Amino acid sequence: MPERIPCEFFLIRYVPDVVKGEYTNIGVLLREAGREETARIRFTRDWTRVRCMDADADIGLLEALEGEIEMRLRLGPADNKPLIAVIQDTFSNSLQMTESRACLAENIVTEMELLMRLYVEPLRVKVEHTRSGRAMIAGAMRTHFERVGVWALMRKRIAASLYTLPGDPMKIDCGYRPNGVVKMFHAVSLEGDVEAAKVLAYTAPALREGVVRVEGAALELTAVVEPLRSLSDESGEQHEFEEESMERYRFGVQTMESQQIRVLTTNDLARAAQAARIDLRL
Repeated sequence: MPERIPCEFFLIRYVPDVVKGEYTNIGVLLREAGREETARIRFTRDWTRVRCMDADADIGLLEALEGEIEMRLRLGPADNKPLIAVIQDTFSNSLQMTESRACLAENIVTEMELLMRLYVEPLRVKVEHTRSGRAMIAGAMRTHFERVGVWALMRKRIAASLYTLPGDPMKIDCGYRPNGVVKMFHAVSLEGDVEAAKVLAYTAPALREGVVRVEGAALELTAVVEPLRSLSDESGEQHEFEEESMERYRFGVQTMESQQIRVLTTNDLARAAQAARIDLRL
């Protein structure tokens, strides 16, 4: 049996009301004991419990904070201040970090998965089947990009208003820039209706022109949709779709492709993630 690695972990908690002291765990910071350069952080992908505690919680801000901390972990502290103290300084009053706890790990990756299941997402197996639509697609995107190590290097929730017009509320899920091309990915569910596909198609020309103007680069915009066969009832039984549903699905794909948007399904994400890994030279 391989020797286990002494590690320590910290739980990250969301505390909407510090007076009441109620909280829910939203993430884990894990590192080999005494080795700050090995530290990794992971936030939950299911914000249901946070929303239950605080309907006004800014989920986008919390997700952005995870990306900011990842960046600090890669770069290390700018001064001689301990890394944990630097991270705590980035937290608002609604986020807290527990004292360190010891653990023995086979490796950092598998231990992180175990800690997330134990302390952050214990109900994940029970609720996973209810995730559908855009949330399911966005989660699959993140999983595949994380698996090849590029998620931390990507921009998240990219404001379209940077490239279109002030006030544009759209935020593209993620993207990166290899050389002279900006590549963006956005989850679009064709389950139920195709309004999201129409909105992305409407935005694409202005977004493309804006990227050329602001970044001096071409834009490769990719929409990720669920496979047609996955749009089945909750029992998971395969059945013949109503003609209307199939027509909506085809319409959504064709509408996006007509605006030079590349359309992939979640079945294509492994290939897209490997391409990103090559683009970013990992």
